[in-house]
Amino acid sequence: MKLYFASVVVLLTFIALSPAADEARSSPPKTETAGEWIDLFDGKKTDAWRAWNGERFPEKGWIVEDGCLKCQKGNGRPNGGGGDLVTRAEFTDFEMHWEWKISQGGNSGVKYLLGKRGDQKGPLYQGDKGLDYYGHEYQLLDDDNHPDAKKGPIRQTGAFYDVIPPNADKRVHPVGEFNESRLLIRGNHVEHWLNGAKVVEYDLGSPEVVAGVEKSKYKGLPGFGTKHKSAILLQDHGNEIWFRNIRIRALDAALVK
Repeated sequence: MKLYFASVVVLLTFIALSPAADEARSSPPKTETAGEWIDLFDGKKTDAWRAWNGERFPEKGWIVEDGCLKCQKGNGRPNGGGGDLVTRAEFTDFEMHWEWKISQGGNSGVKYLLGKRGDQKGPLYQGDKGLDYYGHEYQLLDDDNHPDAKKGPIRQTGAFYDVIPPNADKRVHPVGEFNESRLLIRGNHVEHWLNGAKVVEYDLGSPEVVAGVEKSKYKGLPGFGTKHKSAILLQDHGNEIWFRNIRIRALDAALVK
């Protein structure tokens, strides 16, 4: 009996210390009826992306470097270099994961539920000519050094930019270190995750969102916040940022090309 008990203890200890166990503990919660993971960037190929205003990957401003999709430093304004990147595919209900690190004083974001203004409403920010895509934004920022952060949590990393701030569970790594982010949309429900914690959660059309939009720069934009098939956008804000291990899978809906 003592020998049997000792063997069980050894076996359980081996399982607990195994890499698979570590991965299970650190992985985000599983989702139901999910499709297979698809690489949007695997460290080499940029086939999944195009310039926001063209059909090709930008010839300048974005490069592949050390397994990362890097936005190079531009003139400090949005779209100052290669411009925003958008996926060639469009998505409805999905889960997306990516890793990122930002430069000192850097600003960027991942946008979803995109709309294209034409000349509606005019510029939303310095350098915007009133033609760029708008959308819900998962904010990526150097919270310590970028001036936008001084406007409060609603403009800081993890926020639904200018609408809903991240909660107290937010933990962001220092500039120069990689963070892990996750975006989930199922039905009207949206979640932002950062380094293993859910930092923003909301429902499209909810009183909280409606009130937040009314106070934001997005007030009056047609269709802002409505559910629709959409590409996903990586923002060129004129600052260096690195993305890697970008992957996505469908939730209860097929990817639409």
